[in-house]
Formats: sequence, C-alpha cells, structure tokens
Amino acid sequence: MFTLWNKNQEKDFFIKSLEFATPEQLFYVTEDKKYLAYWPKNYDGTKTTLQSRNSLIGSYTEKWATDLFTEIAKTIGGYSVQGVISEEIGLTNQSPADVAICKTKNIIQKPQNILMIIEVKMSVVWNWEFILKNKDLVCIGDYKTHQGNPGLLRSDTMLKAIGKSINIRVSSFAASKIPIIIVGNTPITKSYYEKVDHLKRNGIIQGFLSINPRPLDNDGESIKSTPYKGFYKFDEYEELKQNVFNLLKEEREFFSSMLMQKKLGEIIEIANKETTYEAKAQKFLELLRQSKE
Repeated sequence: MFTLWNKNQEKDFFIKSLEFATPEQLFYVTEDKKYLAYWPKNYDGTKTTLQSRNSLIGSYTEKWATDLFTEIAKTIGGYSVQGVISEEIGLTNQSPADVAICKTKNIIQKPQNILMIIEVKMSVVWNWEFILKNKDLVCIGDYKTHQGNPGLLRSDTMLKAIGKSINIRVSSFAASKIPIIIVGNTPITKSYYEKVDHLKRNGIIQGFLSINPRPLDNDGESIKSTPYKGFYKFDEYEELKQNVFNLLKEEREFFSSMLMQKKLGEIIEIANKETTYEAKAQKFLELLRQSKE
C-alpha cells in the first residue's frame, strides 16, 4: 500500500543523498555552524544561495512519483514511465515528461500511446536540521517557520508548469486527448486560485494536485481545493488513485479556436446533422481543425 508524501519521504531523501553528496550541498550553514534545510524565519545572519539541492530533490521526487503511479497505471494495463520523449507533442530530450502513463514501457513514445502526462513539481517542504556530530536528522518546523517557498508556493514553479502544459497543448492535435496533471507537495498561493480553475475549466491542465495530506504541523489548516478543483489536495492514496483512474477512463478532447461567429455557426450547423452526440462532437472537431489549416 502506497503512502502519500510526508516527513518520512523527506528524511529518506536526505539520508540517501548524503551517501554521495556533502552536507554543504544539501543544507544551508548558519553562522553558528548549524546545517539547515531552510533559513528560519527569525534568522538574520549572513545568507547564501543553495542551488545544488534542486537537481537532487528533482530526481528523487520524479522517481518517487513514477513508483507512486505504477499501480494506477497497471489498473488500465499501462506503465508509469519516467522521462518520456515524444517530439510531436513538444516532449523533447531537453524537456521530456517527468512521468507519463503509457501503453508501453518505452522512453520514446508515439502520442497515441501516451495516456497521461504528469509534471512533478515537488521539493523539500519542512525545515530539517542535520546534526553533524551523530549524523542525525531532526525536523524543526513546517514551511511557515522558514523563509523558503517550496514547491507550488513558488510563482516561477507555477509559471513553468503552465508554460510547459500550454506548449504541449498547442504543439499538435495529437496532444488533444492526453490529460495533463501537475503533481506537487504543497498548497498554492491565493493569487493562483482563479488561474488554476480557469486552466482546468478550459481543458489546458486537468489539475494541480497536491499529494501531501498534511503539509502543516499541529493540524494546521491547509486548502483542500479551489472552487472548481483546479487545485486539489489528496488525503489518502485511494482518493488519488480513483481521481486519476477517472481521468484515464473518460474520453475527453481539448479544443480551442478563435473564429468569426459566422464561420463557427456554419460548423455547428453541419456538425448538428450527425445522428449521435459522439458523431456530432467528432464532426465539430474535424471541421474546427480544418478551419485552421
């Protein structure tokens, strides 16, 4: 049984990373020689910028997310694959999908074999102190106690996720059937509530999903979802599994355009002559795409 993100995962990240990385690559060093994951809120000493941890936590969380989605992929006969490349839909060697659920195990995929794209935007959430003397790790507070903005609380992280998703959507009609989700381990800031709902309602992204049930200590209040569930926090693995399974089994299609009303009316009139709802939808999309050629 899988568990969602919690302090144990973060502790495991540091323990495994310390096998090949130095403490200075993973922690900030205070003036009194404490090794901390983040600068505490009340710290006003000399501060440095730590970049070396980013790639390490990125690799760790992408692998962890790949494993998390493996069981879900199996339920529909698919595979959870890390680093998927599909040039036709903008997933290049320089910018692959962090994780994708696919019909095959291959890294290089055809769009029709990609069932879901999962972008992983996770980071260290809590503040940790590494005790050099006995090699111990102690959690010293949640993200409200330190100066860092982890995960989806960072505006640049949100913008990167949105930008990449839009690039996939506009790269080819072959991407139109593929759901895209952004997986994080923090809430989002209030300034993005309306934006993520707009992105979900317009079909560009199918959700910013937090898989960290309790990001704050002492049962601190954390947003469960935005009004239209553009952001949603899962409290248990089965809840996540059902949500993703629903996205995988429901046949959806992304479409967008900007046409003169007369042209749009003509397309609707022709499509409406089909006999079933499915045929009407297919004809509408076909004509809409022809209008862009």
